[in-house]
Amino acid sequence: MDRLTGVEELLDGPLDDRAALESNLRDLRRINRLTGGATLSVRAVRELTAGGGSVLDVGTGSADIPVLLLADARRRGVELEVTATDSRQEVLDAALAVRPALGRVGGLALALADGRGLPWPDGAFDAAHSSMVIHHLEPDEAVAFLRELRRVSRRGIVVNDLARGRLNWVGAWLMTHTVAIGRYTRHDGPLSVRRAYTRREMEGLLREAGLAPSARFVGFAGHRYSIVAR
Repeated sequence: MDRLTGVEELLDGPLDDRAALESNLRDLRRINRLTGGATLSVRAVRELTAGGGSVLDVGTGSADIPVLLLADARRRGVELEVTATDSRQEVLDAALAVRPALGRVGGLALALADGRGLPWPDGAFDAAHSSMVIHHLEPDEAVAFLRELRRVSRRGIVVNDLARGRLNWVGAWLMTHTVAIGRYTRHDGPLSVRRAYTRREMEGLLREAGLAPSARFVGFAGHRYSIVAR
C-alpha cells in the first residue's frame, strides 16, 4: 500500500465543531486504551526516564498519554514532570472540557506550542514524545519536526504512530465504526492509516533527523509502534 499524500484529515482543518472535537478526543482516548497504543508510549518513555526526569509531549490531544506516564512514574516511585502541548488552542480547551481534572494532575502542565518551532531552549527536557502526529506530515516536514524534538531533549525522543498496511486499514475502519462515535474519528481513522509511515520508513526519517533508533515496541497486531531514538 503506497502512502497517500495530498489529502488532509478533518483534524488538519478548522476545528469549529466543538462537540465533534470533544467526541474525537474521547474516541482517541478510548482507542488508545483498548488497543494498547498508549501503553506503547509508556514503555518507550520509560527507557529514557527510568530514574525520572522531564518530558515534553508534543501534539498531546486529550493528554491521556501524559496522565498515564505520570501514573507509571508514581508506581515506579520516581519523579516525573510532563509538559503537554498542542498547536491548537481549541484542542487544549476541548481536552479540559472533556476532563476538567487535567488542570489538577500533579506534575502535568498544559501549554500551547507548535512542534515545528518549540519555544524552549536546547536540551530543556530530558525526553520528548509525540504520538499520532508524524502521519499528518510530509517527509520533509516530519524530519524538521523530529529535529526540533531532538533539539529540546537531552536523552532522546519517542515517536508513536500507526503502521500503514491493508490489514491495518481494515482494522482502523472496523474500530472507528464500532468503538468511535465522533465524525472526526470515523472520517480520519482509516485515512490516518493510509497517510502513516511504516516502521522502517519512520526509522529512516529519524536517522535523517540525526537520531539513532535504539528500542522498538510494536502493538499486538502490528497496527502501531513506538520507537525510542537517541
